[in-house]
This record gives sequence, C-alpha cells and structure tokens, in this order.
Amino acid sequence: MATQGLNFALNNPSTFFAPNKPPRHSKFRIVTVKCSAPLSSEGAATGLAERPWNVANARLVLEDGSIWRAKSFGASGTQVGEVVFNTSLTGFSEYEIILGVREAVVGRISYELTGYQEILTDPSYAGQFVLMTNPHIGNTGVNFDDEESRQCFLAGLVIRSLSIGTSNWRCAETLGNYLAERNIMGIYDVDTRAITRRLRQDGSLIGVLSTEESKSDQELLEMSRSWDIVGIDLISDVSCKEPFEWVESTKPDWDFNNHERNSKTYRVIAYDFGIKHNILRRLASYGCQIIVVPSTWPASETLKLKPDGVLFSNGPGDPSAVPYAVAIVKELLGKVPVFGICMGHQLLGQALGGKTFKMKFGHHGGNHPVHNIQNGRVEISAQNHNYAVDPATLPKGVEVTHINLNDGTCAGLAYPALNVMSLQYHPEASPGPHDSDCVFRDFVELMKSVKYRA
Repeated sequence: MATQGLNFALNNPSTFFAPNKPPRHSKFRIVTVKCSAPLSSEGAATGLAERPWNVANARLVLEDGSIWRAKSFGASGTQVGEVVFNTSLTGFSEYEIILGVREAVVGRISYELTGYQEILTDPSYAGQFVLMTNPHIGNTGVNFDDEESRQCFLAGLVIRSLSIGTSNWRCAETLGNYLAERNIMGIYDVDTRAITRRLRQDGSLIGVLSTEESKSDQELLEMSRSWDIVGIDLISDVSCKEPFEWVESTKPDWDFNNHERNSKTYRVIAYDFGIKHNILRRLASYGCQIIVVPSTWPASETLKLKPDGVLFSNGPGDPSAVPYAVAIVKELLGKVPVFGICMGHQLLGQALGGKTFKMKFGHHGGNHPVHNIQNGRVEISAQNHNYAVDPATLPKGVEVTHINLNDGTCAGLAYPALNVMSLQYHPEASPGPHDSDCVFRDFVELMKSVKYRA
C-alpha cells in the first residue's frame, strides 16, 4: 500500500514555543515529526483500507427509551439484563521510595486499588449489567488469583474508558481478552456519568446490550420491556451442584488479622447461594473446617453432619423468588448458630417472619458507611444488593445491629434467643475495605459459646 509522508522540522523549538524569550543556543536541537496515512492504490487521500481506531459498533437500549451508542469489547451478540452502577474505586499507582538527602531511589511500591475482576466474578451480579462509575478500567489487566468464583456470572460490563495498556506485575492477560474468552459483553466510550444519574433518578433499569446491526432500536427496546429480573430464581444457576470441602485460607502475604485467630477448629456448613471465595478463605483463616453445600441441600442432611455453625452466603436476585431456601433457613433456626451474609441476611429476615423489598437502585460499591450499633463504630463497607429487610416487619426480639448511613436501611440483624447473626454487606471485602472483618471472629465466638454451654 502506498503511503504519503509529511515531514517538518522545528529548527528552533525555544523560539517556536516561547517567541518572547531569547533562544538558548547552547541547547539547540532539531525535532522531526513524521506523519503517514495509508492511501488507496490510486494514491488518493480517500478510500482508506481500514480505520486505525474502533468505531461505535454497539448499543445499550434502556427500557425508558434512551439509546446509548458505544464501542464494544469482549464478546459480541445481544444480551438483556438489569443495569446497576458500582462506585468501587479501581486503579493502579506506583510510588518510588526516596531515601536520604540525595533523594536516591531505592525501590518502587506497587499500590493496587483494583476491584473490577472481583466484581466480574461475584455471582451476586448474575443477570445484571455492571456500570463502573470510576472512568478508567482495565489498566491492571486480570490475574488468576483474584477470582471470586468459578466463572463470570454477570450479563455485561459498561465503562467509560478502556485502558489501552496494562501495568501490574501480576497481570496475566488484558481485560478484553478475558471477557471474550468467557463470552461476556462489554462496552466503552459511553457516558457512564449520565447513565448513573438516570439510574439514581429513575432507579435500576432493564437494558439490552447489542452489537448486532440487524436488530433495530425498536426490537431492542421491546426486549428490554418484556424482561424482568424480579421473581426469577437466579440462585440455582450459580450454586454448586454437589457438596465439597473448602480448605484454602487467606495467603500470608494478604492476611492482616491473624493475631485474633482461635486455635480451635469449628465445623461450618456453608450454603452456596452464590458464595464468594474470600468468604470461605476468611472463615478458614479463623480456624473453621468448611463444607460447602448446594442451595437446595436439605436441612436434615446438614444436621446429620453435626456442624458447629451454618453460613448462609451471598447470592443474586430476589429472595422472595427462592421460597425453598427460606424453608431451609427456617428449619435450621434454633438448632445451630447461623450467620447470614447479603442474600443470607435477607433469607434470615424472611425466615424470622419479616419482609424484604426491592430498593430503588441498590447498594453496589466499596465505600458505603455503616453504623455498628453494638459498638458505636462507623465501618466503611463493600456492598452489592438490590433488596433489603424491612425492620418494621420483624418480630419482637430481633435486633437491628447495623444501619446504612446513606439511606438508613437495615444492614445487620441479631436474634440472641436463636443464636442468629447477619450482615447485609460483605465483611470479606474483595474488593473493598476490611473494617468489618472482625465479624468472622464474632461468628467463631458465637459457635464457641454455644458449644461451651452444651
């Protein structure tokens, strides 16, 4: 292919950039810039063989009728899901260690604030498009140590800017390749700030993401208006199919709370409603022997294993859509200490006689302040849920232990008479702060006290 080049030289750069200053002849240099563009075989400046940049080739159509054009990465096709926004901070920075008056650089620290990979592999996002409010995504790539489940369950990823390069010593591949290999759609170069404001104003919206030009805007709009996430059992698809033992604990390089470990071992049955791996790691690090069971595992079979405690995990969707899970929780109440996280918290609320409701746009992010009523502390928490327990519907004796300071919703429960404790958010973080990690110690202490009384 013929090319046409344009060459020019700046013979006096100091005069060019600052004409009012005298030239510095002692540091005279010539800068040459070469620009080239592919031409057609006829040598004309039109008819480029291909553009060296991506063009808008995807659409996000929301049920309110708005259409957002964007560029695609990852997989192609058409997908429907609920659009939610996540406020977690993601990024990567490197800091040089300066030592002595001569400012000698003696080392470099890599400080990671990544979180998008843990979000991608959080089963609680099943059926949802996750919009990241942090604008720059992908600069740390992905690695295989930060997986929070066996696969990606979310419907798609929506971001403002896709990093053109990666910078992380643990990076194994780019975000785009990672999504494509897992058949997950992603779009970028879309106004995520405007979409977020729309979601905050109108609430979570159903959307359709498509790269197929054959589908009209009206067809995609009808798809978005004919699908609903409410009332759908999303837990069955993300739960394990057979029981298994979990033995991995938090790696020493990442552990931060091992001075409070209990040396005794407690057997815990963990119901997998979409459980994140780091919940299991934190329990193992606190001295728990863990057996993970499917969401439909009978309560009678759990009691045969003689557990010291039962964990009801996080998970996706509407708790009212899984009455079988509520029945299991109800059957175990009072027979063994129980701890619920996120979906597990909501199932406990219903099993105790309370009701749950769908929030306007939910809580999704790693920066939610929570008031711990039991000790007066304010904890910054990682959250991911679209439903909440209505404390006004709970029976007498059930205590609200935590309150979300953003909107006053119930963020934790306790029922001492039945040895029940729960949190609406994620104490294991991944991603997020570690303010609430001590709740795993509290669960161990609850099991310890019940075992001692027995």
